[in-house]
Amino acid sequence: MDRRYRRIVTDFQRILVVSTRAGADDLDRLRAGLGPTSIVLTAPTGEGKRVVQALGREALPEVVLAPVSHPDTDRGHRLDAVVRRHAVADRFRDVVVVADPGTLTLLLRVLAPDQLPTAGPVIEVGLPRGPRPVPVGWAVVGGVVLALAAGASSALVPFWLLPALAVLAGLLLLGVPRRRHIGQAVLIAIGVALLVTLLSLAGSARFPANW
Repeated sequence: MDRRYRRIVTDFQRILVVSTRAGADDLDRLRAGLGPTSIVLTAPTGEGKRVVQALGREALPEVVLAPVSHPDTDRGHRLDAVVRRHAVADRFRDVVVVADPGTLTLLLRVLAPDQLPTAGPVIEVGLPRGPRPVPVGWAVVGGVVLALAAGASSALVPFWLLPALAVLAGLLLLGVPRRRHIGQAVLIAIGVALLVTLLSLAGSARFPANW
């Protein structure tokens, strides 16, 4: 593992602190790993602008990230508050913070004191978060649709084929941390489809079409 990065366990929001001294190779690797919804916070300086342009992202300037000669005692907490404010707005996006090394050191001491990594121009830490919420409403609707689709296609393919494929897809998605909530929703949909099918069969047995 690259010593300039720190692995974060699942269910942590990634916070990537980037020094204004980061080189082109470091920024290329970072750019390749950023998600589409990532947000970039930067000090309103020329060095910060250079890093942002290399990342190819729009950035939000934050005056508190600008370097200071004599930081006051609560500067680290003010830096932490700014970063957390942007992080909490969307717990499932990456937050990139671009600033000078001194500012980043103060930020990391407060933001992630138990995750202090090795030195480097790009450092990854994480903020604890809960898992993504499971879209139960969509899962119920999907289950009903699946039951209807399985019944409608039973003349062409075995009735169990579509539910079996859905179960396989759900189990595979459970193994992907960022897609686990979708896998859980798929498995809920399977349960709903089974319940709908059983109710349909029970109704058909009680009220047959031909008396």
